[in-house]
Amino acid sequence: MIEIKGLSKSYGDIKVLDNISLEIKEGEIYGLVGRSGAGKSTLLRCINRLEDFQSGSLKVDGVEVRDLEGIELRKFRKNIGMIFQHFSLMQRKTVYENIALPMESWGYDKDEIDKKVKELAEVVEIGDKLNSKPRELSGGQQQRVAIARALSLDPKILLSDEATSALDPKTTDSILSLLKRINRDLGITIVIVAHQMSVIKQVCDKVTVLDHGNMVLDGKVEDVFVYKRDELNEILGGGNKLVLPSSGVNIRIIVPEEEKSNRIISRLAQTLNIDFSIPAANIEQFKDRVVALFVINIASENLNKVTEFLDNQKVTWEVVENE
Repeated sequence: MIEIKGLSKSYGDIKVLDNISLEIKEGEIYGLVGRSGAGKSTLLRCINRLEDFQSGSLKVDGVEVRDLEGIELRKFRKNIGMIFQHFSLMQRKTVYENIALPMESWGYDKDEIDKKVKELAEVVEIGDKLNSKPRELSGGQQQRVAIARALSLDPKILLSDEATSALDPKTTDSILSLLKRINRDLGITIVIVAHQMSVIKQVCDKVTVLDHGNMVLDGKVEDVFVYKRDELNEILGGGNKLVLPSSGVNIRIIVPEEEKSNRIISRLAQTLNIDFSIPAANIEQFKDRVVALFVINIASENLNKVTEFLDNQKVTWEVVENE
């Protein structure tokens, strides 16, 4: 649906995006993550041509975005909804009027507007707030109004630029659950910019990690966060430092099912009849999938038979040192 090839953008002599290439398929929830200034919001705004770019290609449904001008660009943007960090609501208008605004600007019939506004208010669970002003609402409720407004023209794509970063954790969870439901029920492709790793893990199917305008990691979310965790922590920081035993050998084991991880540990002890400790363990939740990660410490002389056992169990493992 969205195909980006060799996209580069500069502000004067400063290159903010450098040779970006990625593909976002229809119906995916795709994450763009990186530190402040990495270029993720700029890339997001290139998708709906709020930002221009100097070189490369960006196609949406096979249409080259750079070639669009005037009414054709306006029609193109009609199919792309956008939600922002600070809601961008009209403070003097009611919730009803804010949701209706895009449809009014396109000349929709009043009855059609009324029906759509009330339907969307129910979808985002603010049906009882239609006559309220934004200042009367909580941050989470205001973001729900913004989401309803972004959906009012029945877009194929929804762009989210740090839409939860101003919200508390509980409200963030509720907004992310809403976005997952919108994606599932309405089939809308969603592109999310976030600096919170928990946001990406909770809702996204795939992710691209940006650093100083460059793509440094990309792929399925669990692959990036689990199998490339050391590189990710080095780029983004904030990862917990593991303090592991200095004697013996430490092996990180990655199991894509929580229940299976327990069976593997039991089977390892029973089959090999060796002593080992578990100095670190964690369960990671990725959208609708759970992955178990744990580290075992074994005597050096048992390394070959333990790794052979793990290979036979078809799980991923690696020898790790103290970080």
